[in-house]
Amino acid sequence: MDHFPIFLSTKGQRIVLSGGGDAAMAKLRLLMKSEAKISVFANSPTSEIVEWAAKGKLTLHLRALSSGDVLNTALFYAADEDEIEDARTAAIARAEGALVNIVDNLQDSAFITPAIVDRDPVTIAIGTEGAAPVLARAIKADLEERLPSTLGTLARIGKGFRKMADALPFGRARRDFWREYYFNAGPKAISEGAEAVLPALDVLLDDHLNKTARAGHIAFVGGGPGDPELLTLKARRALDEADVVIYDRLISAEILELARREAVMIDVGKEGFGPSTSQETINDLLVEHGLAGAQVVRLKSGDATVFGRLDEEIDAVDAHNIGWHIVPGITSASAAVASIGQSLTRRGRNASVRFLTGHDMKGFADHDWAALARPNEVAAIYMGKKSARFVQGRLIMHGADRATPVTVIENASRPEQRIVETTLAHLPTDLANAEMSGPALTFYGLAPRAAMAAATETKIEEFA
Repeated sequence: MDHFPIFLSTKGQRIVLSGGGDAAMAKLRLLMKSEAKISVFANSPTSEIVEWAAKGKLTLHLRALSSGDVLNTALFYAADEDEIEDARTAAIARAEGALVNIVDNLQDSAFITPAIVDRDPVTIAIGTEGAAPVLARAIKADLEERLPSTLGTLARIGKGFRKMADALPFGRARRDFWREYYFNAGPKAISEGAEAVLPALDVLLDDHLNKTARAGHIAFVGGGPGDPELLTLKARRALDEADVVIYDRLISAEILELARREAVMIDVGKEGFGPSTSQETINDLLVEHGLAGAQVVRLKSGDATVFGRLDEEIDAVDAHNIGWHIVPGITSASAAVASIGQSLTRRGRNASVRFLTGHDMKGFADHDWAALARPNEVAAIYMGKKSARFVQGRLIMHGADRATPVTVIENASRPEQRIVETTLAHLPTDLANAEMSGPALTFYGLAPRAAMAAATETKIEEFA
């Protein structure tokens, strides 16, 4: 992030603009929405700028900018549409302490003006750091259509009511009140006329003042394989409402960004054969925050019900009568198999698929290797990188074909995803050569679709 977004207080501030053409007009249309004192310097301003000055919307100086004109100014816009003149006026403004924006010159500007959706006092700023202004305008147009025109009215009425709402306890109680106002009671009342909103607010506040505080609750949420677009709507809603988020090591930064800024974020990462937060500590954190009345999201990678020690955590909160629910997520196997264009099951090949873990609390995990070694069996092996040689040995010992395809997908669904295509015979060697450092899922019995098709054609030729 090269440009840090802030909202600057303009009330009583002075903003100066040099220029009188189309570029100046475009900036002024936006600046005149503020409460700033606007001064424009231009030798030949457009008739619109002259008219705005006549209406008292700005102060117009019919001359070029000179030294001393930008003193005690918050912002300065160089909009003369002339490179030499813009450089001259910008130098004056910098010397006199103003932040400078040169129209269509990102490199020499100290700040940029974003595209804005105006539902005064609700303002949404959209910026692309100058990289894609057309995209910013498209997003603005989309938001303009989505946001009701009454949103500003609701916000203004709500702003005047804030001191009354301060009677509610700080935190969740107030958030619940305002959420119900803006998304339920407020829109219903304003449909009857703006005069109906304040009485509705009084009734709503009385209801919330007499409401019993919500008990602590745990949402066990599947965070999916890492791509934030694969997060379910229900999971996103849980993150938006959470007071506390207790998350695993494999949760991507993009998904953590979706939590409220005020939420307490607690990293309880576990790493196979590496440093880990103990399960007892995680259980204690869930109980501690649940008993304190927090709405807690226990955010687990993939699906919470697959190799996530979910039952142990549910037992811990059940022992203290804390409410909970499960929000399913997309497990890594589903995302990984999609990335190689295959199905987990296929008619005529395999009617079942095994989800296995490469290791458990005792070390490398043991399974029914004899059943898995049969032809056309398919297994998704979680946490299987370090157990690759163990798995290979067990399968070969039970008669598995050394040429059985094996595919390892690292960071499934993420931008840094990598795919290693190999066979059972070469699995440990190829995996070591790949030097994978991210989470990986191993498919035994599956190759990427193109490779599988090529292998099938070879076998047909052999029998022809």
